[in-house]
Amino acid sequence: MSADLTWLLVKKNNSFLVKRNGVQFSSEAGNLLNKNSFKYSGIANKKTIDISAASSGRGVVVSTKKSNVPAFKPSKGIHKVTLSKGVRKSARSVAGLARSGYRADLRQAALARVAAVLKSQKPVKAAPKKAGKGIRANKN
Repeated sequence: MSADLTWLLVKKNNSFLVKRNGVQFSSEAGNLLNKNSFKYSGIANKKTIDISAASSGRGVVVSTKKSNVPAFKPSKGIHKVTLSKGVRKSARSVAGLARSGYRADLRQAALARVAAVLKSQKPVKAAPKKAGKGIRANKN
C-alpha cells in the first residue's frame, strides 16, 4: 500500500492520535516530533527513524525501518542500534545516518531528540547552600 493512501486512512483516526485543545499529536513509534503530520508519521512512511532511551538508562536506541520487508514479517523490518558513547558521538552517528540518504529531512528532528534524551539521563546536581551575607547571617 502506498504511503499516501496509508496516510489518508490514518490521519484522522488511529490509536496513537492525541487530540487536546485543538492540537493533534501522535504517540506512535518513529514519530520524532510527535506531530500528526505525514512528514513525521511512523505509520505511513516506508522509512522512519525512531530515537528512544536505552533500557539500561544510559544512551539512546536508534531504530530504523527497512523498506523492503514483507508486510507479514513486521518484526524483521526494524533495525535497532544502541548508542552509549556520549552526546557528540551519538549525535554524529545519527546525523550521518540521516544525511546518508536515508531520511535527510529528519536530521534536525533526530538530533534534537538525541540531545533531549541524553540530557534527561544526566543526574541532577544538588544546588550548593548559599552562604548568607551580613552580620546577622554570620552570627550563629
